Amino acid sequence: MSLKKALLAATILAVPAAASAQPVTGLYIGLGAGANWVNNPSTFDLSGETLPGNFGLPPNVRVDNAGKANFKLGWTGAASIGWGFGNGFRVELEGNYRENEVDSIRGLGLAPIARTGGFQRTYGAMVNVFYDFDFANFGLGQSIFQPYIGVGAGYAWTDWKNLRGQSAVNGLILSADDDDGQFAYQAIAGVATPLTWLGVTGLTLTAEYRFFGTLQPELSASIRNPANNQLVSAGKLEADNYNHSVMLGLRYALFQPPPPPPPVVAPAPAAAPAPARTYLVFFDWDRADLTARAREIIGEAAQNARRVQSTRIEVAGHADRSGSPQYNQRLSQRRAEAVAAELVSRGISRNDIGITAFGESRPLVPTADGVREPQNRRVEIVLR
Repeated sequence: MSLKKALLAATILAVPAAASAQPVTGLYIGLGAGANWVNNPSTFDLSGETLPGNFGLPPNVRVDNAGKANFKLGWTGAASIGWGFGNGFRVELEGNYRENEVDSIRGLGLAPIARTGGFQRTYGAMVNVFYDFDFANFGLGQSIFQPYIGVGAGYAWTDWKNLRGQSAVNGLILSADDDDGQFAYQAIAGVATPLTWLGVTGLTLTAEYRFFGTLQPELSASIRNPANNQLVSAGKLEADNYNHSVMLGLRYALFQPPPPPPPVVAPAPAAAPAPARTYLVFFDWDRADLTARAREIIGEAAQNARRVQSTRIEVAGHADRSGSPQYNQRLSQRRAEAVAAELVSRGISRNDIGITAFGESRPLVPTADGVREPQNRRVEIVLR
């Protein structure tokens, strides 16, 4: 194998082990920015009436109440602070901003409309609920990628800043410079990957799509005749505001514990095997799947069980105190069953294995409630 291929293989094998995605636990902050598309065309209705008199208009000129606007590609940004519950769910408070320049305006009896300009700006605050998918819960093992979905609701202001256009036929000028706040909502789909290889625990890169919309804002607008600066029509524009955003961001989970120490195996006695021998198999936080090192330890236990002709193998599962006692009891049971299944796959009869789950009741290292202690996340194998 060439040196280049060997380095590539080593990188592929090393990155997932060093940077597997985990559900967010505790306080976190996030920043994101990207491109924003307004759902074109954005329709609107002018909820006012044409004023009486022609104000010097050419004959047969009529002002309509319905129109459409198209906007150019713009940008968006968001900042958030949230809390992860460690089970995939998290809640956050978000502030956001979007800006798009007007591209064209149609309708209102002014077509064709030239000399258009102005911006649509949307900004507001949202409360979002997310769920992070953990591949390990679906039997797929750990991954450096973690997809997530979310929904949000809140309040946002739509600001038409100096929106304008002039009819190329009759010269009438449309202008709108107003803002209005309405209920806002959004749907989010994204994927996250940890950046622990940068040496910062809790730092994650995110990429996501967002659909963002509001109820129709009502924005003041007017149509004037430039020949005599007379007001022809005025009222409220009831406009659509639907947005599609693609964003890249960074999420940082604060106060994360340092990586757990490597698993510790009880030293084997130098003399002949004693009637009882203990092996310790350690697990990642909130995990019941076996690491490569754990499988090696279980393999050693199975081999020695046959060599010393043990008549009974006791498998006891344990958990640390970072979750509820009920959850930790179930977690320790799953860990013990995973070790027993691996022993069976290595030739040990299931009838020779006894399984016990102690939850958080028998810590190897005593801790306060809620503390993550790597050495308490274990399964003990005892050969009798």
